[in-house]
Amino acid sequence: MRPRSPDLETIRAALQPHGLFLRGFLNFAEGEAAPQLTGGVPAKSVALIGNIGSSIWPAFSHWRETEPDQGGGDPLDTWSKAVIHPIAALADATAWFPSDPPWQPFQQWAMRAEGLKASPLGILIHPAYGLWHGYRGALGFAEPTMDAPPVRAAHPCDHCPDKPCLAICPVGAVRPEKFDVLTCRSHLRLPEGQGGCMLGGCLARATCPVGEAYRYNDAQLRFHMAALSL
Repeated sequence: MRPRSPDLETIRAALQPHGLFLRGFLNFAEGEAAPQLTGGVPAKSVALIGNIGSSIWPAFSHWRETEPDQGGGDPLDTWSKAVIHPIAALADATAWFPSDPPWQPFQQWAMRAEGLKASPLGILIHPAYGLWHGYRGALGFAEPTMDAPPVRAAHPCDHCPDKPCLAICPVGAVRPEKFDVLTCRSHLRLPEGQGGCMLGGCLARATCPVGEAYRYNDAQLRFHMAALSL
């Protein structure tokens, strides 16, 4: 029996109570290397699932309150899997997650599906949401999706003359050519870093003028900073 086409409206409705969205789609070309679905056949298409701003925070926070261990050592990954796996089963899809092998090229998929490019911080910057978005998982299908036209989004950094993110980092870790992860993390271990970026979120990220309305709330910022392995 021929696999059925993805029912995207049903998936959107199932994601909505959790503050998750179908973020973008891509169809694999004939002969293109594609990940294997659970049944062993190559995927024909992928739908990316993610948050926009703090959209997931109410549902995720409530879930943590109901868990005896607050969700364990990686609560956001655990929650994402608890939410997305049943939706994958409902949609006859294979679920993939950024935290799990086999490692799937989420950033490459996002660049193709939403036309995004990297910011100086290494985070993909969205023309509307700025740096305040993320990908929590992806669904792979045995059939192409109908919502996968070519996407070419304007790169916001090309139209940002002041580039405040390059100037505000207290240790100069944000540079046009690359983000210096080691310098950043060394600073975060110091008292100045603990009382600055670790407490209120990355200063360079916060000063980006794109998508300011979608900035993560303070609780979510603290959560993400605390989750860093320093």
